[in-house]
Amino acid sequence: MDLSGQTVVITGASRGLGAGMAEWFLDHGAVVGACARHEPGLGGAHVVTAAVDVTDATRLAEFAGQVASRLGPIDLWINNAGVLDPVAPLREVSWADLEAHLRINLGGVLNGTKVYLDHLDQADRLGALVNISSGLARRGLAGTGPYAAGKAGVDRLTETFALEERDRLRLALAVSPGVVETDMQKSIRAQDESVVHEVDMFRKYHEEQAMNTPAWVAEHIAQWVFGGASPEPVVVRVPPQSR
Repeated sequence: MDLSGQTVVITGASRGLGAGMAEWFLDHGAVVGACARHEPGLGGAHVVTAAVDVTDATRLAEFAGQVASRLGPIDLWINNAGVLDPVAPLREVSWADLEAHLRINLGGVLNGTKVYLDHLDQADRLGALVNISSGLARRGLAGTGPYAAGKAGVDRLTETFALEERDRLRLALAVSPGVVETDMQKSIRAQDESVVHEVDMFRKYHEEQAMNTPAWVAEHIAQWVFGGASPEPVVVRVPPQSR
């Protein structure tokens, strides 16, 4: 795809899925705003990077302004930033633990989406929103209760924004990327089965290399957003990558 003239913002872009997607969009002609708690190591005239904590809405808005002033109005905003911890049985998870988790995985999506909507209001234009979800939004998995709850919340937030912001969002998607090789996956595979009961499944994915690459995920997002292949449901899943 030739994405020349498209401006894309990706949060959580210092490593893993976010970094891989940023590189794919740059390789296909887009200009990219990339942020994370640790500044992404991307460089060049076509990228703006910054250290941004998505729980800080003011800082996130400042970053959006920097991207718009240097690269132009933002066509696609991808809320990707997230954490896995705590990985533990729910009876061992305190409210403080859960609150800290949701502040990032759910609050960060809320902050990013509101910042993007404010940007679209100021620019008086339509935009596209993608929130990175997970297959765990649809079912619980022992040891990952906070993550599953947060991603279920991401799906519901995205559906609601899609209904409420039709005048600003031409497309809003909650995208489950499938199993992608990231630090989160490495952390899950390192768990004992007494905590993550299905850990052998994730180890098997890794052993058989039956995982999606960030480039595969980015390509599907780009096709949905820019290629005229927009799916009807708000909550969608990237298909398994053939090897």
